Amino acid sequence: MSAEKVIRLKVKRKDKMDSESYWEEFAIPYRPNMNVISALMEIQRNPVNTEGTQVRSVAWEYNCLEEVCGACSMRINGKVRQACSTLVEKLKQPIQLEPMETFPVERDLVVDRQRMFDALQKIKGWIPIDGTYAMGSGPLISSGEQQEAYKFSTCMTCGCCLDACPNVNSGSPFIGPQALAQTKYFNMHPTGKLTKNERLEVVIGDEGISNCGNSQNCVEVCPKDIPLTTALAELNHEANRYALWSWLKK
Repeated sequence: MSAEKVIRLKVKRKDKMDSESYWEEFAIPYRPNMNVISALMEIQRNPVNTEGTQVRSVAWEYNCLEEVCGACSMRINGKVRQACSTLVEKLKQPIQLEPMETFPVERDLVVDRQRMFDALQKIKGWIPIDGTYAMGSGPLISSGEQQEAYKFSTCMTCGCCLDACPNVNSGSPFIGPQALAQTKYFNMHPTGKLTKNERLEVVIGDEGISNCGNSQNCVEVCPKDIPLTTALAELNHEANRYALWSWLKK
């Protein structure tokens, strides 16, 4: 194969959670319009490294292949992004693939994003209803509010914002920009407002908004262009008012 028709990848690998990481390089045939997932599939078909050794196939996660599920998040040439929407021809070679390091690495590029789902439980990331039957039309929402809320509804829980945030790590209780933005989203809903104060208790707590350093990395890497920093600023203002109200109420 000629050099211009070969894609070279350097993958950071890990055999199991408690083992050491190591790098392995692969060369695969180039096809027009390949994305990173396509490149990993080529390795899966023929897991032979550049030294000619047959190795274990690379482990990674994917589902929708159209930037909807958020499962294929990884660091590509140092930047966290979605592998399904990243074209290899636009990347400098060798293409360096690493797992997101904010989360526990299970194997190769596969990470455990459970902390994000735990955070959604803490902020009550749902709209409460009474009963399990149809109750007719819900509260009306203006078109302007619908448009604003839609931006936040596109969150895939992909983990990119948490991986880019310098304040989210194993030593910090910070729930991160994703959960805080979803707090704003659910507090905007007419029915969600019924449990607004319960969410704000989390926001003003040890895991909440006080941990945000306003680095704005989150909004830079969000694949859905969600206005995370706007949400954080508005939520910070609202949390301060709620904290003052709670103090005066005592």
